[in-house]
Parts: sequence; structure tokens; C-alpha cells
Amino acid sequence: MPLKYLHTMVRVKDLEKSMAFYELLGLKEIRRHDSEGGRFSLIFMAPPGQEEAPIELTWNWDGDDELPSDSRHFGHLAYEVDNIYEMCQHLMDNGVTINRPPRDGRMAFVRSPDNISIELLQAGEALAAAEPWASMENTGHW
Repeated sequence: MPLKYLHTMVRVKDLEKSMAFYELLGLKEIRRHDSEGGRFSLIFMAPPGQEEAPIELTWNWDGDDELPSDSRHFGHLAYEVDNIYEMCQHLMDNGVTINRPPRDGRMAFVRSPDNISIELLQAGEALAAAEPWASMENTGHW
């Protein structure tokens, strides 16, 4: 039987903060469903031109105190980027902590405002090692 990937859902506490984070990565809102009766919103975000592979942000209007503080029950989301150093600098310039810097020019990890681990992978071959990344220590965990 054929199988088709639809989306990955993550629950968020602060919708505006979470959407701003994913927008920093380059994702755009592609559709939304607000449920008055269920008191929740589903916001689907995807990279431009890749609407078939969205992330679904689920936001409960009345809060969600059951979210764990460290979301390690969920592995990570992974996105390929054209230049990992430029993306990490862009994220840092906007207040995002680089938990695992791209010391190898290939891979980095950051966390969303809801502690979702995000893996960033360099498209193609790894970039040559460069500062400040090559000597930057890990911060927290990913």
C-alpha cells in the first residue's frame, strides 16, 4: 500500500513566539484552521515551494500546562540550508541560542521556543571550518 508523508505536529505554548522562530528559519504560514468549539488553532508552515512537507503548530487557546519542559520524547525536525554559517548567524542575531554549533561546517542544532530540537544540515558538501563556529562550545543540549 502506498504511503504519503503529510506533516509533523508540534504543540506550542506561545503561538506568536513559535511562529516567529519558524519564520526565522524561512518557513511561511500556508494554511490555518481555528476551532471555536475545540478552542485550538492549527497553523501549517513550510518552506516556500515545499508546501507538501509542512510542520503543524498546534496551539490550545486556554494554555497547555501538560507540555514537558524538555520535549526529549520527540526527536528533532531537520532542515537543509544553503549556508549553515549564515543561517546560524541569522538565528543568533535574532536571539536564538545555537545549542550545537556547526563546528564541522555540516550540522548544527537549535531549539524552538517550545524546546523542539531543530537540526540544520548544510546542503551538499560541508563548508570549510570557520570561526567563531570551529571553537564554539555546545550550549545546553539538543
